Amino acid sequence: MKQENKWSKKNALWMVMYVVMYVVMSVIVCVLGSIHPFLFVCYQITAGLLVTGVAAKAFDQIKAFGAAVCLSLGMLFTFFAIQDANMWHCIPVIFIAILAECVRLMFKYNSTGNMIAAVIMAFSTFGYYGQIWFNRDYTYECAVEEMPNGYAETLMSCSPAWAFPVVIIVGIVISVVTYYITKKLLKFDR
Repeated sequence: MKQENKWSKKNALWMVMYVVMYVVMSVIVCVLGSIHPFLFVCYQITAGLLVTGVAAKAFDQIKAFGAAVCLSLGMLFTFFAIQDANMWHCIPVIFIAILAECVRLMFKYNSTGNMIAAVIMAFSTFGYYGQIWFNRDYTYECAVEEMPNGYAETLMSCSPAWAFPVVIIVGIVISVVTYYITKKLLKFDR
């Protein structure tokens, strides 16, 4: 029996489950970042491990336009629900949805396009951790205000400028590996 990979009522229900899982995994990435500044700096690596597989399976389930948009809408809805919707958080999520949809369309929803798009979707938390390098003063002030004593200083010392490309590259590599492990374990996209 061939699996239906287009939008249908059944696949729409599956997508609701993937959206919830995508948001939950993204929130876990953020919570881990609050445990220790090193984990905050390594957001993209953690997201590669936790978020990529969900996006990969969602893209395998729906080989049509809209799957990435649904995942990102779940993130945007969450930002508004927790009153954390700002330009730093929302713009990257909108951008990654558009980019992922374009990549999937360009590759005609095949395995390569789905893998690239799943890696892109792992950047759901970029608006949080990207500020370490692009909005340092704000990040420091927030860490002093919201986190235990010493967190802000440790965060700044754990995030030198050279760490940014390292975290991105390692995060992308881990996302690719996670994609292929998910594909093999869940036996999809054959």
